[in-house]
Amino acid sequence: MSEEIATRQAYGEALAELGERNQDVVALDADLSKSTKSAIFAAKFPERFFEMGVAEANMIGTAAGLAISGKIPFASSFAVFCTDRVFDQVRVSVAYNNLNVNICGSHAGLATGEDGATHQATEDIALMRVLPNMSVVCPADSTEAKSAVFASAERSGPVYIRTCRLKTPVLFDSSHEFSFGKGNIVKEGTDVSLAACGIMLSKALEAAELLKKENISARVINLPSIKPLDESIVLKAASETQGIVSCEDHSVIGGLGSAIAEALCEKNPGRLARVGLRNVFGESGNPEELYKKFSMDVNSIYNSAKKLLQNGNDEQ
Repeated sequence: MSEEIATRQAYGEALAELGERNQDVVALDADLSKSTKSAIFAAKFPERFFEMGVAEANMIGTAAGLAISGKIPFASSFAVFCTDRVFDQVRVSVAYNNLNVNICGSHAGLATGEDGATHQATEDIALMRVLPNMSVVCPADSTEAKSAVFASAERSGPVYIRTCRLKTPVLFDSSHEFSFGKGNIVKEGTDVSLAACGIMLSKALEAAELLKKENISARVINLPSIKPLDESIVLKAASETQGIVSCEDHSVIGGLGSAIAEALCEKNPGRLARVGLRNVFGESGNPEELYKKFSMDVNSIYNSAKKLLQNGNDEQ
């Protein structure tokens, strides 16, 4: 079994390393630094760490002020608190002014598990994606999460980075680099494409192995940059395979599936099935049991691919 590391842990480690490289990097948190792992930065650079307490709106406003002053702020909290709760501050203070503020939302999706529906951010990607100037990143593993932190520090404009509480398989080696607007093919295939982000990439790879047993060749695509989206890799998949299955630990409304659907509708119509939450909230429970209940587990991805292929063959 491969090593498993939570992307929130990788975020904290990368932030601390970034602090060593650049004296202008500062970190803010809203009373959750041990959980978001920004505490790693705080231990090394206490003079550049700002504990804002349970005052997320103030944290975002302060981060905006620091960015205007020439600093490179990383503001961290649970995803539900630094997107949903502070949407107005993110919209007006950060996105509207196109400031170099990096917002990291941890504990996103059903992977948050037993904390329940109120703490499982399943609409955060949609909220951040709709904002002008905002880039949205959902790394698949710890390697990609670290690379995304370094890339975000150098990017002009605001960035939302989504991390996970659950430990996930390390899929990439140290040579893997995250780039805004770029996806990558993790597994080649010719029959159907499985396009995933975040924790769902490892599930898509498992589903591809199940499909292989039935002589179905599944292409697995990693799309960590949800905005800007790598439309070229999506359109190529639509033209070279019989359809795409989007896989995300998020609502199917406004997230990765929506981004892919928009690209297909505008550029090159193709068949699409979406795996994700369907107009419901999550609930408290073991993450893997929740994925199964809400049809977001490996077998659900497998079944979605089979159904998409079957429907395509029926139309021929």
